[in-house]
Amino acid sequence: MQMRPDLQIKSVIKAMNDVVLPAVDPQNKLAQEQVRLCMGLLGLMAKQLPLQFRFDCDELARLSAYSAELQRIASGGGETGAALAALAEKTADANATLERAKSSPYDIEQAVRSLREATGSLVSGVFRDGDSAVQDRVQRATLAMSKEQLLRDRAWVITQGWEPDPKSVPPIEQLLGISAS
Repeated sequence: MQMRPDLQIKSVIKAMNDVVLPAVDPQNKLAQEQVRLCMGLLGLMAKQLPLQFRFDCDELARLSAYSAELQRIASGGGETGAALAALAEKTADANATLERAKSSPYDIEQAVRSLREATGSLVSGVFRDGDSAVQDRVQRATLAMSKEQLLRDRAWVITQGWEPDPKSVPPIEQLLGISAS
């Protein structure tokens, strides 16, 4: 079970290439073509996925600059004035969003990996040279954090079908505090 989409896509491409494609009837040209198209699309997704956030930020920044230019040059009657006011508000929101987006998903992923490593080192150190009371507290804290993370990990991959009782796992959106739209 892979958690990260980039690894999931690579696994699917490998399975399609190594298992599915050879099993498809070579005389069925349409099926052969569709398998290759699916593999190509997955390859494209694998290439685009790491860039998607930056692509969206780039578009938002360019739209914001375009909006600023429109606000500078546009004038007109009441309808134009109302549209300019709405555009100014949306541009301010967009700029605030861009400011909050200074950290990239890659930065976040690297920080997660780094913090996992550092917490793991501390836990190991406590169990090598800490007293039993500290070890007990660290163990409880570690188990509590692990329980919460495991629940999110299970919810993250629920659609893969591994859960014996999928209804017992809350939706990932709920666990992440994302409101339904």
